[in-house]
Amino acid sequence: MKLNLLPKIMLLSALFMLNSCASDNKESENLSSKVKPELVLNYTYNVSELETMDLINDYRVSIGLNRLEKINHISFKSEEHDIYMINNKVLNHYDFYARSENIMKVLGAKAVAENIAFNYHSAKSVLNAWLNSPKHRVNIVGNFTHFGLAIKEDSATGEKYYTNIFAKL
Repeated sequence: MKLNLLPKIMLLSALFMLNSCASDNKESENLSSKVKPELVLNYTYNVSELETMDLINDYRVSIGLNRLEKINHISFKSEEHDIYMINNKVLNHYDFYARSENIMKVLGAKAVAENIAFNYHSAKSVLNAWLNSPKHRVNIVGNFTHFGLAIKEDSATGEKYYTNIFAKL
């Protein structure tokens, strides 16, 4: 009889331990969701990124709009999205909500928009493509004050991925 009771006690002990661990995880998740996301201060721009940002600002000024100030944090979030697209071999705005929420929380942005592109070979060509697309052009000429940009190349294919995020602070 004692031998039959031992497996039952062990099973009850295991269930108790699993339940208490799940409760601890929920408390940890709740605490981490209340922590403000961290500001990324450092971002190293490549020549193509700087050239594309300059062309965007030159275009905005040419039509009477303000220049946008670059923010490293926004470029870092753009880079994260490029890496996601490269790793998944996709071109999409997946998880834009999370990127925009992060920029709103960290920087206090009031509005956020995003342009993406794939496999353009120069800053001029990607800017022209965005300007010739009504939905992308709206973002470039929008009521924004700041922006970030990342251009990353897929090392396996040589194809370039672009993410350009605009914000109004």
